[in-house]
Amino acid sequence: MKYNILFIFILLVNHKPVSAQGALPQTFFNGKSVVLVSADPSARPIMTWEEVADSVHNSLVKAGGDPVAYFELEKVALSEAVQTDFAKAFQQRLVKNIILITRQKNQMNIHVGSFTGDKNIIPSKSLYGITGADIGAVTGQFASIGELQPTQNLLVLEVPEFLSISNTETTSNLKFIPQNPLNLDVFQLGITIEGSSAETGLLSYFRYDMYGKSPEVILAEQAAQKAGIEQVLKQEYPYEIEWLTEAKSEAELIQEKVQFLLVKVEGREADLMKSMGLEPRTDEAASRIVVKYYIKLLVREELYIGPEWDADPDWRVALNNFLKNLKK
Repeated sequence: MKYNILFIFILLVNHKPVSAQGALPQTFFNGKSVVLVSADPSARPIMTWEEVADSVHNSLVKAGGDPVAYFELEKVALSEAVQTDFAKAFQQRLVKNIILITRQKNQMNIHVGSFTGDKNIIPSKSLYGITGADIGAVTGQFASIGELQPTQNLLVLEVPEFLSISNTETTSNLKFIPQNPLNLDVFQLGITIEGSSAETGLLSYFRYDMYGKSPEVILAEQAAQKAGIEQVLKQEYPYEIEWLTEAKSEAELIQEKVQFLLVKVEGREADLMKSMGLEPRTDEAASRIVVKYYIKLLVREELYIGPEWDADPDWRVALNNFLKNLKK
């Protein structure tokens, strides 16, 4: 009897709770899935995003999925233009699902959503998800899905495949213009508050440095962000602005005299420069995470990044630099 009690005690001590939420899309069992991986480099044991992908692949297959390609989430979510390119590539490959893998210091997450077919990639932040303390606990729970649900995905890859989209599928380099837009004094500049319903960057929510923030923290960050942006704008931007906190179509914005949008992107500096058609830097700073602002002209889908590269790790410095360059 005492051995049974000891055995149960060991199980309880070693048990790492796993939680699940939402409903898994039925297309998961009858359609191709693309997997986007975000891995915290400071998590232990140290694993690259490719190693994380290799660790989860078998569980995705056992669950009944058909993961046809793996990408680093940070590269896909780099900007609206880059997301548009990836969305077109996913459409051509008849992808039906997006699987998001987020590895943080003390948490591991797998989320699955339907592919929207457009630049948003996923329909919302509220996706089917499994969360646990480590890869083993989460992948084990996810793999067990296949025990209850038959799948029609039969010819699947035995190992993860790391792909990139071809030059013929990429158009974002042609959209960015290293100049300043005209007529900023005539039309309002729309400014989106991150995390509001007007924001389209849903993928960024699943980055390792973003996922899991409480609503209170998000609201506090939004308030601080708006106050900080207002302070910089008062000093450097003399024209009319419009705060965007609700989702509106581009036609509605144009009707309300908002023809320009201030867009903020964040990523590794070399990746951002390359995505915007610039020669990427190759020094030690190339891998640092920076913020870059640009202005989107809605009526012509033109993206103006300014005459000088002005990104910076501090968003306040990056915004201040960009607004000053608008005067050149």
